[in-house]
Amino acid sequence: MVESIPLETAKELIEAAEEKANEIDNPMVITVANSEGNLIAQHRMDGGWLASVSISRNKAYTSAALEMPTHELAEPSEPGNSLYGLQTTDDDQIVIFGGGYPLERDGEVVGSIGVSGGAVSQDREVAEAGLERWNELVKEEAITADD
Repeated sequence: MVESIPLETAKELIEAAEEKANEIDNPMVITVANSEGNLIAQHRMDGGWLASVSISRNKAYTSAALEMPTHELAEPSEPGNSLYGLQTTDDDQIVIFGGGYPLERDGEVVGSIGVSGGAVSQDREVAEAGLERWNELVKEEAITADD
């Protein structure tokens, strides 16, 4: 079964990420995808780069498909390493630099978030704000379930 995240939850993650993007004064494109990397929601902030639409979506896809943050692919994809050329596979959807994170619940990837529009460190910072909100929601959900 394909795990997914409700649209309302995806909007909350996007809102948290957008808040961080505003804080650092950098317009971004923020994407939330399901466990297979398929689009749930995407938001392009005013002034966000057009190219970041596909990049953020591909970061979300990559982190869901490979069940890992995209920045963890950088070193293994360097020339001479085991995953060299990875970014040229899967119809060129694989992204090997930071800004994509899987979203997990009970140890399972149920979705992902991808952010693009700034330096890689900024993309990661904004995506991590969405990830942090996700972790808060999962924790609240667990507490409610225990009551």
